[in-house]
Amino acid sequence: MDAEFWVALGFVIFVAGLAYIGVHGKLGAALDDRARKVADELASAKRLHDEAAAVLDSFKRKAQAAEAEAAAIVAQARKEAELMGQEAQARLTDYVARRTKQAEQKIAMAEIQATADVRAAAADAAVKAAEIVLRRDPRGTGVSDLAGREIERLKTQFH
Repeated sequence: MDAEFWVALGFVIFVAGLAYIGVHGKLGAALDDRARKVADELASAKRLHDEAAAVLDSFKRKAQAAEAEAAAIVAQARKEAELMGQEAQARLTDYVARRTKQAEQKIAMAEIQATADVRAAAADAAVKAAEIVLRRDPRGTGVSDLAGREIERLKTQFH
């Protein structure tokens, strides 16, 4: 008998001993347990993937809603800015109109005052001229009556 025979016989006896002890059942149970753990991990990974996808979709919806809200806020702000600009333009136009009217009133009053001042100065000049004429002609050659009437007329007309 040869060495290969004894090696083969030893191997067969070893395998039979392992089968008798039930090592094959323990190996199968260990492999089944490992397969169960891998399946559980795969199920857990799939569940986590689905949850992550749901959260991602939720964030995408929230981002879209936030973008829509931001666009609405920007549109509202533009509308309000436009209204404020129109109000400011209207107030400016009103202010300019009021200031123009005030300036026109001041100019009209200044014209009235200037006219009154000119009339008063003319009346004073006429009175002085009449006084000079009357002093030169103290006898009253007819000019004094005429000058007196004109002085009175000027006084009533300008005052």
